[in-house]
Amino acid sequence: MIRLRSLSVQLFLFTVLPLTLLLAAIAIGGLSLHQRAMRQMVGERDERTTRAAAAAMEEQLQRRAAAVANLALHAAHVSPATALADSAAFRDDFTALAILGPEGEVQAADDPEWWGQVVESQWQSIADNAFVPAFPDPRTGAPVVLVASATEGIVTVGAFDPAVIARDALSRVVRPGDHTVAYLIAPDGTLLYQTGHTDSAGHDTPIVDHPGVAEALRGEIGTTFLDTGSDEHVVSFTPVSPVGWALVMEEAWREMTDPLLRQTELAPFILLPALAIALAGLWFAARQIVQPLQDLAARTTALGRGEFDAVREPVGGIGEIRQLQSELISMARRLQMAQQGLRDYLGALTTGQEEERHRLARELHDDTIQSLIALNQRIQLARTKATGSADAQLAEMEALATATIVDLRRMTRDLRPSYLDDLGLAPALDLLARDQATTLGIPVDFISKGEARRLPHETELAYYRIAQEALRNVGRHAKASRAVVSLEFAPDKTILTVSDDGVGFDATERAVELARGSHFGLLGASERAEAVGARFEVVSEPGKGTKVVVTSIE
Repeated sequence: MIRLRSLSVQLFLFTVLPLTLLLAAIAIGGLSLHQRAMRQMVGERDERTTRAAAAAMEEQLQRRAAAVANLALHAAHVSPATALADSAAFRDDFTALAILGPEGEVQAADDPEWWGQVVESQWQSIADNAFVPAFPDPRTGAPVVLVASATEGIVTVGAFDPAVIARDALSRVVRPGDHTVAYLIAPDGTLLYQTGHTDSAGHDTPIVDHPGVAEALRGEIGTTFLDTGSDEHVVSFTPVSPVGWALVMEEAWREMTDPLLRQTELAPFILLPALAIALAGLWFAARQIVQPLQDLAARTTALGRGEFDAVREPVGGIGEIRQLQSELISMARRLQMAQQGLRDYLGALTTGQEEERHRLARELHDDTIQSLIALNQRIQLARTKATGSADAQLAEMEALATATIVDLRRMTRDLRPSYLDDLGLAPALDLLARDQATTLGIPVDFISKGEARRLPHETELAYYRIAQEALRNVGRHAKASRAVVSLEFAPDKTILTVSDDGVGFDATERAVELARGSHFGLLGASERAEAVGARFEVVSEPGKGTKVVVTSIE
């Protein structure tokens, strides 16, 4: 019969079954999940690549702008021809350089005739912009870009091929052999540069309508996926500042991810052995680790309750668990010996205390009280012969002696309750309750349950002293309006309960910790209970009174 709460069933329901389902889901959906992850990874990678290429282009544009500006500053102090001749350091960045006058006249140039044509058509743009938008070369028709700088009536202009910048920037981020297509598009839709070839957009589709171009021309950065019918392409795009170009890079997703996806297809064949190994490991853990540890934990709990033999029966399991049990058995043996020694010590101490109390009670009764009685009698005799103020003084002395005799008799009863030996525990507790009611000034009720019987002398004395101490604490600390002493004679145990409706306190689980709260009387009571093999318990909360419970198993 299968028990739902058994360890094997619980392990199967909460560990093996979920793990099996999880691994099955991974095996079934692993390829799809991996594809999605690869899509995201490739998209993010291509976006980073595109942004890096655009940053490289922007760096080159800024370098050319700085070179033209330096040329303008230099030309302001030397002749245009000299300044142009001194530009060898950055001449390789330009296809042509020129120094113009304030009205666009060519003062010095690599190719004055070519520059005359350029200035004629682009002068307004040269005068208004640092970077002149790309325009067709008057001779070749290829796109050309100008960068200009003006200072003190001098305008320096450099011409360069945007394809050179694009090739240099892309070579930094695209490895040879990558199936990557890149487009560099001017704001007017002119294709400035293209590397590679793809038919993703169709041969007849204008480049300005290619996915990502419009977004990049608006200054947006991102990645999109283009379905070509037979495959899917990853398209990343970003603007190029400050010229407003759009850089678009495109890559066939399948060509890059196929090697990795082929490895993913083997996932089910890898997961099945992993599942088998996991199941075997769980079975071993259940048989050799978990169950023995659970058994040992339960027996350790019993050991904490004083059941020293609970840890002796073997629990099995791996060597470390058996070693742990061996150490627990040794510890239990030492604790048992220590506890027995403590009980013997407490018994001897309690016996000594009771003997000393008995001696004091006897001496007080036989000597002190008798002397006081004799003194009281002489005072009474003296009063028969005294008159006036002397009689009043003797009367006062007689009252004081009588009160002292009463107090001493009460003290002798507390020191050695003879009625405990004569009448038994229940009548002794009843008399104690009545006496304490007078002393405390509050009702103290006594309740006896079950058929009364005599207990061992040590047990009766311990119960009486514990009740005595508990009632003293009621008077000292509880601020109670009522107290109850209850003695229950069950068939197999005897239970003493002293309760009150006072202010209460934060009780602790361990009796030894009572001393930290200055509850030394309760600590002594717990030691008395332990000495006779009884269980001592204090139940209390602030504002809810206090209950002291002593239980002895017979």
